[in-house]
Amino acid sequence: MSDLSSLKSVFEEKGQGHVFAGWGELSPDGREELLADCEKIDFDWIEKRWGEFSEARDAVSRLTGLEPAPVVELPRRSGDAAKNRAAAVGEELLRQGKVAAFLVAGGQGTRLGFDGPKGCFPLGPVSGKTLFQWHAEQIRARSRRYGTPIPWYIMTSRDNDAATRKYFADNGYLGLDPGGVFFFRQGMVPTLDFSGRLLLASPSRLALNPNGHGGSLSGLRASGALDDMRGRGIEMISYFQVDNPLVTICDPVFLGWHVQGRADMSSKVLEKNAPGEKIGIVCVRDGRTHVVEYSDLDAVTMNARAPDGRLKFWAGSIAIHVINVDFVERVGGHGLLPWHQARKKVAHFAGGGIVEPKMENAVKFEMFVFDALPFAERSVTLEVRREHEFAPVKNAVGVDSAESSRALLSACFRGWLSSLGINPSAAIDGGEASAVEISPLYSLDAAELAAKVKPTGLKLERKLLLG
Repeated sequence: MSDLSSLKSVFEEKGQGHVFAGWGELSPDGREELLADCEKIDFDWIEKRWGEFSEARDAVSRLTGLEPAPVVELPRRSGDAAKNRAAAVGEELLRQGKVAAFLVAGGQGTRLGFDGPKGCFPLGPVSGKTLFQWHAEQIRARSRRYGTPIPWYIMTSRDNDAATRKYFADNGYLGLDPGGVFFFRQGMVPTLDFSGRLLLASPSRLALNPNGHGGSLSGLRASGALDDMRGRGIEMISYFQVDNPLVTICDPVFLGWHVQGRADMSSKVLEKNAPGEKIGIVCVRDGRTHVVEYSDLDAVTMNARAPDGRLKFWAGSIAIHVINVDFVERVGGHGLLPWHQARKKVAHFAGGGIVEPKMENAVKFEMFVFDALPFAERSVTLEVRREHEFAPVKNAVGVDSAESSRALLSACFRGWLSSLGINPSAAIDGGEASAVEISPLYSLDAAELAAKVKPTGLKLERKLLLG
């Protein structure tokens, strides 16, 4: 533990002495908590981030030099030979045990009205199974299909690490070998007010925020996860986020295109449904692949059209990547990713109580994983079908809500059944569409379902659960 007087002197010198204002009223445990937080503060880092924020606050943002990224577009016919070749390459990688699954799961379910890790949120349209279970069943099924266990690396946060680990332990690791599940915590960084002062979450804790999904790359390295991967012979990482139950984890087609393109890091995209859809665009600047967040797009770029009338920047990023282990080693340990700033309303401790601001009062700093793309010598961008791979759950109601995600899951599975001639109608008797759920343990895809289900005499009822 640092010498208290020396630490206080440093904070006072940096204009941050207010964090010790309530020291005399703290319990011994509270003092230890505050000291532990303060000892981790890097004032050089704060000065750099504050300088960047001040410069960005006064700057006029302009996007220049952007061009559409080359995209491996969807096959326009069934039995596409190039897709089949890519699938064969990816399947062989999975059989050889060279691929790991990597889940970013540091979020809480607060926006969903759920008290706990977002991964514990019950989303199954019929079963109510959690997001974690959805992903675990897919990993189990794919491991079974290719005869090799797929190790699973999960990045948690300070807020949900203990609860996440407990959930897995209490639920038998969702049928997975505990030795093949590796947890590590996301890094945390200070939250500043608009004067550059550190905020307090309580009298004994600094207000900290997760360092963004871009922090996953340095986290993999610092936690020992990369070393663990190397010990298992892993060469590629299938990256995905917890809130999309339709993600195809360790997709052999995606893996195959990535390898054939000799890529360092690759991305899945879908065609934006409108210029203002809240997903980033994949593009090229100065010969390098980039993702530009939707919030950073100006109106001209957002609405630009190609000669055929299609959006010029139609390729929307959906946070699904394949990343080489060697590339993570190169990028994750050297502070290469830029920091982004976000103005937020942040509740904080001041004046003897918790202040709930009515307007934005603070800036949070975070890194984005897609900012690693410009450091890749080669990158593949693969288009996928929205209805097959994208059902995000972010909001309590409306777009990208639990309700919309469940509906998209059911619609996907109804499509599988429809291809077999089983009640192709989305709605029954003019009512709501039926709830359908097919566990990955029963069928990973429509082709596997076709091999198991015979349509003769079957009718889709209001609820159907397979697996």
